[in-house]
Amino acid sequence: MTAPSGSALVAGATGLVGRELVRQLATSDYERVSALLRRVPAEFPSRVTPIVADFDHLERIAGQLAADDVFCALGTTIKTAGSRDAFRRVDHDYVVAVARVARERGARHFLLVSSLGADQRSRVFYSRVKGEVEAAVQALGYPSVTIVRPSLLLGERSEFRLGESLMKPFGPLMPRRYRPVHARAVATTLIRAALEPRPGVRIIESREISMGEG
Repeated sequence: MTAPSGSALVAGATGLVGRELVRQLATSDYERVSALLRRVPAEFPSRVTPIVADFDHLERIAGQLAADDVFCALGTTIKTAGSRDAFRRVDHDYVVAVARVARERGARHFLLVSSLGADQRSRVFYSRVKGEVEAAVQALGYPSVTIVRPSLLLGERSEFRLGESLMKPFGPLMPRRYRPVHARAVATTLIRAALEPRPGVRIIESREISMGEG
């Protein structure tokens, strides 16, 4: 897969989708690819420039966050974060901070990994936060915003998740909207969207992701 010339920035580069984005973008036609992360993994593509950052103080490295396309795969779980407030800080506040700083530095396309069922009016906390971050990003004035809403994500995680393990065998039996999708397919979908940027907001639901993994 090729990608447009220019520059790309990945936030959340060590997560399930983020790792796939970095892997695929490392072989793309972008002139420059950077990844925003807390620490550099032992194995990291030499072509991708790591930017070690404190997400609470992105203004300190704002000059390094200039890019044409910004891919954001930041995310955690309430269990991992430890509380609802900590979850919201990662899945909402950090995402909006990256989007804002990058937009101020000239970024034109923001591509966000959200979640199936995202809705800022939802009674479900997780879905509500995802909907709120979608709305916040759309309000920042990007010429193009792409939002992908995957269902259950498949791939090699660093931690075991019982719920995902139990659901995998039933994936093929589920309605298409709810079937698990591979992180590789999500990354491929995002990069394809970058290939064909559309003015305004484009939302790609989970059923549109699962057709291919790249």
